[in-house]
Amino acid sequence: MALRRTASKLIDATKKLARKDAPHDGRPAGELVIITGMSGSGKASVLKAFEDLGYYCVDNLPVGLIPRFAELVGQSAEIDRTALVVDVREGRQLEELPAIVKSVKRIIATRMVFLEASDSVLLRRYSETRRPHPLGTKTSVKSSLTAERRHLRQIRAIADLVIDTSKFNVHELRSHIIELFQKKEKGQKILVSFVSFGFRHGVPDDADLVFDVRFLPNPYFVEGLKPFPGNDPRVSQWVLERTQTQEFLARLESLLHFLIPQYRAEGKSYLTVSIGCTGGRHRSVALAEELGRRLTEKHRANVKITHRDVMKV
Repeated sequence: MALRRTASKLIDATKKLARKDAPHDGRPAGELVIITGMSGSGKASVLKAFEDLGYYCVDNLPVGLIPRFAELVGQSAEIDRTALVVDVREGRQLEELPAIVKSVKRIIATRMVFLEASDSVLLRRYSETRRPHPLGTKTSVKSSLTAERRHLRQIRAIADLVIDTSKFNVHELRSHIIELFQKKEKGQKILVSFVSFGFRHGVPDDADLVFDVRFLPNPYFVEGLKPFPGNDPRVSQWVLERTQTQEFLARLESLLHFLIPQYRAEGKSYLTVSIGCTGGRHRSVALAEELGRRLTEKHRANVKITHRDVMKV
């Protein structure tokens, strides 16, 4: 299954392949992070953190394919930053990793991150998850860890960054990786996606925040307004003129002004704010449009607006 996922990733990368200009030093542009280390040290969690940072991620890529993968990244117009996991599951092929990393660094900017933890912590983690060690079940986990450390000794010695995860929980480890690898670009913005919807059609699955505006006066019952959607000026003006709407918008705008930098600091690159009314055609549409306008004009946010149910009856 893992090999099938890897092949799929490579196929996707090949499809995205498009020549782009190389930097002045002659190397292709791009960045590659190779994650390796002890089994149970948190490689899956770290890979997920890189995925949240916008890296193109591959788990358990065969060592022999790394040079070709690095070339694809260096030549792709769409894949800029990528991270991959290589570990003891590779068996004897892992012995080739130091030489491969040395050659790949001539192709693309590459960093190797080695994760480790104390034996006592790793033993506790294996005990809690009850998963077998990759080196097999014929020996104890402790013996397998000893053999693994010996197997990874040379790889650890060439790592650009060694992280001991013994004292990190999953959330702390994620935050640490984000702090180390998040781009510190001036003016970098989070994408705020406003989605209007109707509760009768279900709450959007990808919502980070959900606000129920069914308490607001409903233009559905106002003569002459029912046929028109919430982004029609007649409906929008009627909804936005209500005292309840004005107070709600002021409070929600203030809340979002506070929350967006907090989410950005946590490494989120996008925030989905779902606003729902009964049918998703009038009130929620008008408020999503108005909030999008306010955040764009007053707070210079990067905004996207989607009306999921506006055409539904």
